[in-house]
Amino acid sequence: MSEIRDIIDSYDSVIVRAYVTVRFYILRQRFLAEIGQYLPATGLIVDIGCGFGLFALFFALSEKGRVVHGFDLNDERIEMARAAASKLGANNVQFQHGDARHLPPAQKFDAAYMLDIVHYIPPESVPTLINWVRQHLSPDGVFLIKDVADRPWYKRLFTWVLDKLMDYRTPVHYWAPDQLMAQLRASGFSVHHHSMVDFLPYPHVLYICRPTAGSTGSLRGGT
Repeated sequence: MSEIRDIIDSYDSVIVRAYVTVRFYILRQRFLAEIGQYLPATGLIVDIGCGFGLFALFFALSEKGRVVHGFDLNDERIEMARAAASKLGANNVQFQHGDARHLPPAQKFDAAYMLDIVHYIPPESVPTLINWVRQHLSPDGVFLIKDVADRPWYKRLFTWVLDKLMDYRTPVHYWAPDQLMAQLRASGFSVHHHSMVDFLPYPHVLYICRPTAGSTGSLRGGT
């Protein structure tokens, strides 16, 4: 819990600290430990849609052998993430403004994750992103997706209300687990998934994806 408190305190903005506190309240240490157990203790890990960098910082501070590379399209959030990393002395994490797909074509990473990102991405763009991860993931790597499902309806409604309170302008699309798993498998992943039970009515689902032997991912976007 001290790591979480240190990360929260590393942000100068009161508003950002409040936001980060809420995010850690939703994905608290028990959930982060559940997700983190699948990440390697060493190697390059890519955080897609890292935002203010709170989860990248948490996983980097949890294991010093990791090199966590966070990407986000919001340059202001990236600057705040860099400032927080500097204040924490987290030398094994770096943040870059832009699309993660701007990594060099030959660059391979040992793990990648997206935490509550997929439902903000236009559905037609998700297959292309999944294929990109598959093409750059090492053969024994892991790709983790934590997102919210489209059912049961009352949990979806609860999530939709909170998403709109955070930013009413951003469209959201909640994937049915079967549909998202079908896309992941079509892109060359074997997939296991399970619900993450919470006292809050969120339909949390964790997808643990590993490359299928002999597959390299589709060069096309998929459907």
